[in-house]
Amino acid sequence: MNSHLGFLVIGLCFLYLNASEGYAQSANIHVNASKAGSEIPATLFGVFIEEINHGVTGGLWAELISNRGFEAGGQNVPSYIDPWSIIGNESSIVVSTDRSSCFERNKIAVRMDVLCENEGCPPGGVGIYNPGILKTGRLIMWFFMFGHWVQLTSQFRWPAQTDHKFWLPPTSCEHPSFVVLEKLPLLSFQTGKKLELQLEAKGSDHFATLQFTTTKKGVIWLDQVSAMPVDTYKGHGLRKELVQMLANLKPGFIRFPGGCFVEGSWLRNAFLWKESIGPWEERPGHFSDVWCYWTDDALGYFEYLQLAEDLGSLPVWVVNNGISHREQISTSAILPFVQEMLESIEFARGDAKTKWGSVRAAMGHPEPFNLKYIAIGNEDCDKEHYLGGYSSLGNYLKYYDALRRSYPDIKIITNCDGSSQKLDHPSDIYDIHVSTSGFCVSEYAVHGEDAGKGSFLAALAEAGFLVGIEKNSDIIEMASYAPFFLNVDDLNEKDPNDNDRTWIPDAVVLNSWTQYGTPSYWVQQLFAESSGARLLSHSLLLSNVSSSLVAASTIKWKKPEDNSSYLRIKIVNFGSDALNLTMAVDGNLEDFPGYTRTLLTAQHLMDENSFNEPDKVVPVKSAGEEMDVMLPPNSVSSFDFLLGY
Repeated sequence: MNSHLGFLVIGLCFLYLNASEGYAQSANIHVNASKAGSEIPATLFGVFIEEINHGVTGGLWAELISNRGFEAGGQNVPSYIDPWSIIGNESSIVVSTDRSSCFERNKIAVRMDVLCENEGCPPGGVGIYNPGILKTGRLIMWFFMFGHWVQLTSQFRWPAQTDHKFWLPPTSCEHPSFVVLEKLPLLSFQTGKKLELQLEAKGSDHFATLQFTTTKKGVIWLDQVSAMPVDTYKGHGLRKELVQMLANLKPGFIRFPGGCFVEGSWLRNAFLWKESIGPWEERPGHFSDVWCYWTDDALGYFEYLQLAEDLGSLPVWVVNNGISHREQISTSAILPFVQEMLESIEFARGDAKTKWGSVRAAMGHPEPFNLKYIAIGNEDCDKEHYLGGYSSLGNYLKYYDALRRSYPDIKIITNCDGSSQKLDHPSDIYDIHVSTSGFCVSEYAVHGEDAGKGSFLAALAEAGFLVGIEKNSDIIEMASYAPFFLNVDDLNEKDPNDNDRTWIPDAVVLNSWTQYGTPSYWVQQLFAESSGARLLSHSLLLSNVSSSLVAASTIKWKKPEDNSSYLRIKIVNFGSDALNLTMAVDGNLEDFPGYTRTLLTAQHLMDENSFNEPDKVVPVKSAGEEMDVMLPPNSVSSFDFLLGY
């Protein structure tokens, strides 16, 4: 994502046009299913994941502790430990930060000077608590609501025996119940010892917090607190329900980790892949100054590669090319950045005996990842040092030449638009984020007033756009929606649009315990079988309806479970009147058992899904046999016929 995102604008005004009164609107589509059509790229439709709108840390990545290493306030002391808060008062406890951590890249630890003893302490003891991953303090440990097991991993330094408790109390007087995880006996720890516990919730509370309390006088240091559900997607730390929503789209590729997240407003806040690998307690994290919040980089370079592999998708690794929003490295000084890229590829693809391949192997993945795409920068074509102006000696060419020499099989993606004129530099693919044609459209979406928080109107326009992408898949290799995840923290769903939730709408909206797809998400699912399918030829004849009100595409796709073949007809009715459709197919329909119809429509164009009504606008499946059907106004329809070959 970029703060100057190229929005999809395709003339939404035509959605309100009407045909002449008194004349029935009709369409006839004739599909030639017997002749093999052109093959659609296996990478045509994918997903783009970026740390934006709190969608990754505490969203896709299932970490439950916000600012788990106490590093969000910076490496100097004193520093704030927000959102951690103090339990007690000045007479009972003093909480401060110092640089005494045993982790070299995470030196900040919290020191708790406990001044009270036993009955002299406030009821429940003194200490600190974490309200959860979001700043309002309302969300914590979503899996406790379902009674799942949790592994709590903490780094403690105890100077003496200390009595401590793990609590999940409510933060609102409206929820008086007290959810107790575990009360541990008197324990003694050596300095720097790591404690791992499995705790089982005894109840559910959406507004719970995590507390560390004691009634023993003394000094306690607390450092690197992480709470993760044991039951994550393939045990890889990702929230299962959210990964499943990605998997349902059958993405041909996963583009990561940005977007502006790659660049930073300043280079010191750019994403650095080496800082995002290795043990979680050794990752320093960084402040995303573009999206205005701290991230611990738990979903790092390795985890992104692993996610792509888990979903059977190809990773598209977006590398920083020495350019941020506010500063640029000159081409004469860019070689260290080029070397960073080459080492990142060695980490992904190198033999386990290589320097960086051995680091990957030590993280549990001895075999190389299938990295075949590198995007050099993000929306940087207009930057002075990207192409070097008239000198043609820009940063891009340094990256390109290094890649061609070391990894000639990797496809290189430029940020520059080659749709209207020929590129003046070499590239395998060009990536554009605007509403014109191109080889790669890695960020598309309808954004603005008509899009609301995820309106059906926006999804309808995007459906027409994707039909166009599909029909032009001979020149378009990739397309993905952006942004994908929006993490909100308000049960009543007040407008979450604040300074660190910048882009709305999104494909999937979530909180700590549930999620729903916007209409835009469901439109994408209608195209899930398109990547790798065959584009079939068809003719579309319209009567008493403008051609601008109907978009259609036809494909032949295979179901991997039994390798059966299907004909799919997708048709978008942009008009405000119903459309009578007659379908005709040349080809071997398997005993013509009928078809499966999927319909996506809404009562009102501005209808949206929500936590209260997550299924207000979702596809509805039905069986049919008649070749004459009615398409509702403002609708997307898909028809699947089983083929006999």
